[in-house]
Amino acid sequence: MTNLKLMALDTEDLAVISAHMQDSVFKVGDMSYAPKLGQFSLAANRFVWEVSEEKNKAFERHRSALVFKRVLAVRSTGVNRRQRDEVLSLLAIRFEQKGEGPDGTIELTLAGNATIALDVECIEVQLADIGGAWETAHMPTHPDAG
Repeated sequence: MTNLKLMALDTEDLAVISAHMQDSVFKVGDMSYAPKLGQFSLAANRFVWEVSEEKNKAFERHRSALVFKRVLAVRSTGVNRRQRDEVLSLLAIRFEQKGEGPDGTIELTLAGNATIALDVECIEVQLADIGGAWETAHMPTHPDAG
């Protein structure tokens, strides 16, 4: 399998990145925000959904970098930034437009009712696999919401 490289400049592109990043896991210490650069990034172990749908293929995870550019501010709820080894699970990435312009908030929805909110000038996100893939015995599951 080739390394995944995606870029998002609008909500449709962001939905594609969200689908590829669903059920990624990362440590609090794998996140960083560089205010002077306007950049928020995280390194995650991405579940490779595109391979899991192929028959007779083992489940895989891939080390990936997710970079958000043009970030003005970062807020979080349910995340203790001092617990750098705490593992977080990413469920979805969504954008809420602020007004008529391209600015708004990108929300990273995490398991356990936690969120990371990025105030951005516009959508500019990059996803790239940065390491080799490895097999995992388990496919992520979600309890029924009924």
